[in-house]
Amino acid sequence: MNKILIHSIISMLLIISILSCSSKDDAKDDKTTHKSDNTTTSNNQTPTKGDTLISGSIGDASNLIPILASDSASHNIASLVYSGLLKYDKNLNLTPNLADNFSVSEDNKIIQFTLKKGVKWQDGADFTADDVIFTYKTIMDPKTPTAYRGDYELIDHIEKVNDYEIKVYYTKPFAPALTSWTLSILPKHLLENVDITKSPLSKAPIGTGPFKFKKWDTAQYIELTSNSSYFDGEPYLNGYIYKIIPDSATIFLELKAGKIDEMGLTPIQYSRQSDTEFFKEKFKKFSYPIFSYTYLGFNLTNPMFKDKRVRQAIAYAIDKNELVEGVLLGFGSVATGPYRPDMWYYNKDVKQYPFNPELSKSMLAELGWKDTDNDGIVEKDGKKFEFTILTNQGNASRANTAQIIQKKLSAVGIDVKIRVLEWSSFINEFIDKKKFEAVILGWSTGIDPDQYDIWHSSKSNIKELNFISFKNKEVDTLLEQGRVTFDREKRKEIYFRFQEILAEEQPYIFLYVPSSLVILNKRFRNVAPAPAGINYNLEKWWVPKMEQKY
Repeated sequence: MNKILIHSIISMLLIISILSCSSKDDAKDDKTTHKSDNTTTSNNQTPTKGDTLISGSIGDASNLIPILASDSASHNIASLVYSGLLKYDKNLNLTPNLADNFSVSEDNKIIQFTLKKGVKWQDGADFTADDVIFTYKTIMDPKTPTAYRGDYELIDHIEKVNDYEIKVYYTKPFAPALTSWTLSILPKHLLENVDITKSPLSKAPIGTGPFKFKKWDTAQYIELTSNSSYFDGEPYLNGYIYKIIPDSATIFLELKAGKIDEMGLTPIQYSRQSDTEFFKEKFKKFSYPIFSYTYLGFNLTNPMFKDKRVRQAIAYAIDKNELVEGVLLGFGSVATGPYRPDMWYYNKDVKQYPFNPELSKSMLAELGWKDTDNDGIVEKDGKKFEFTILTNQGNASRANTAQIIQKKLSAVGIDVKIRVLEWSSFINEFIDKKKFEAVILGWSTGIDPDQYDIWHSSKSNIKELNFISFKNKEVDTLLEQGRVTFDREKRKEIYFRFQEILAEEQPYIFLYVPSSLVILNKRFRNVAPAPAGINYNLEKWWVPKMEQKY
């Protein structure tokens, strides 16, 4: 696990994630935009300093140097410690951050950034243009194991005009260029001439953001404190604690006991378990659409899944509407591709796979998969059709999705086993090393339709995002064209065709598009739901003195 045309992965929105480990991706598709059951902004009170926000989540971070991480937990923490040249405002418009201002040339091949003066790294060193250039060079260094190099490959060079002004020259116009500069800028003085993969900053980051790193107790919590020298004003909160609890039910109990302040709810927690006077008195709930989807992905290097007709047959055997209603309790919509249905680049006319188990069985039979020994499992050339779905621990929606799929595929003669793994092991030992047959996961994507990092064949190496090893020459060409096309109608044609190919090939079975379901303690003020969610202005949250807890 966004841009202005807003990009795919580096900003993975709001993650800005790409692999979504948090149960915040279990949610509801609102026909409106954003909603809350409470008014959250205080207009007649003066903000006061103090208190700490404790947020519960199922997944630990993996690496707090953002260019080395692809999981949402790492990016969520890093986004509070580091800053980019640009950032998103509440309406998902790009605005200056470390940059004081920026401009784009008429031919869209040069971006000029004027940087803020007086910005300090959290160890007291000055932030300058050298840090920006160093970050770019580090990403482009072949020895840096990053999934995000593709966002900067069209840069010809960066010119340092002076310590606070740079010009970025592109070999050709790059549509997601501005979005790529939401990238977290790294400190040159701490990382130059060292192996970035062995840097202590991966466990103890030093940035320019609103919060400073304090402590990481692996698999327990990550603690941040307020950055008093933050260039945009010291946060009102004294600190932020990211508490790691591998099970959403346990997080909910901690919430009820007052030990955490914020969590992403499962649909049943949102609609039923928190619908009591106790929760209404102490908490506020939010439901809003997010740029995310859940999918069943196949390891395409596995001979069993190489024929697209097999993948199509599996798609017909899965009832997506049952998943939306049974798993999300109606808090979501059926997915047909990697985009949210309300976006301008969404193609509603791609090939559909309505639930049809009889068609699934006949397709499998045509391909030679038949139950010749009457044991309920189809086989071909003496090999039974059986495989294991991996998913991550603590995400009830994914576990329930796996169980429903298991039952549906059993009905057409496919034997599915389910293995639920602890998040960091799941990513580091299975996903990154491609040691899986099928997975149920989710992507948090950007607002821009660019999907280069996930689907381009060049991104299928170890620790990159195309870990299912999808390779299609036409898709490569379309993704390359989409990145250098600025005309919206032409881009729309490109990404419509891209979705048609994915729908035909079914490398993923796109299952559902959720919304975010979040609950937050009422003592926090200036929490204003917007297209960016609620956490976009965390440094501006505050708690009245009489209500402060920590």
